[in-house]
Amino acid sequence: MSQRIKVIIADDHPVILFGVTQVLNKFPEVDVVAQARQSTELIHALQKMPCDVLVTDLAMPGGSYGDGMPLIGYIGGSSPRVKLVVLTMLENPALLKRLREVSVMSIINKADDLNDIGWAIQHVMRGQAYLGPSVKATLDSMGMGANGQQHSVILSKRELEVVRLFVSGMAITEIAGQLRRSIKTISTQKNTAMRKLGIERDSELFQYAQSNGLMNLSAYSGDGSLDDTPSSDRPSI
Repeated sequence: MSQRIKVIIADDHPVILFGVTQVLNKFPEVDVVAQARQSTELIHALQKMPCDVLVTDLAMPGGSYGDGMPLIGYIGGSSPRVKLVVLTMLENPALLKRLREVSVMSIINKADDLNDIGWAIQHVMRGQAYLGPSVKATLDSMGMGANGQQHSVILSKRELEVVRLFVSGMAITEIAGQLRRSIKTISTQKNTAMRKLGIERDSELFQYAQSNGLMNLSAYSGDGSLDDTPSSDRPSI
């Protein structure tokens, strides 16, 4: 008998942890070795319990390591050999696209059949990508399949500062006043950024910004002026 696949499951909802564990118990090659409900528990589990695959929720508040893209990035750096299967209820196209760009091989929508998680584990262990039906449909609509091949989205310096101020809670008129630009210019820059990201609603922009850590990044100095860091040195999103 071949060696079993060691899996850690992380989700802040006990019912999801229970449901995923029950489903994975049906896959004889899978061995659930640990569970976690927030990022601190998850990182400790990864340090103490070697695993092959991590099945983790994307939005998992609480803990010292955050959630969303910052947590995914941290895990990629601290546990590079662990293969990721990301669970989410979010259908934000830009966020799903970003996950593929950072080499997350499998993304499953929680609304899909939980058996997809077991199949995803089998695929990533073979080095193959696996997208749940809902996620695949969303990415296909953007012209981006399971291989994740599409150019990264680069926002201009001005578009990025408008997005950051907007998701911080400022209205378009307030942003225009602070940056000394016209309301029309600010509105155009915000809409251009959303179009580049494949986002249609403000709620999706907030989701994307939160999951990518944009709400925690400061592009401004203490007096409210723009940080002079060259745009080429800023991360693409």
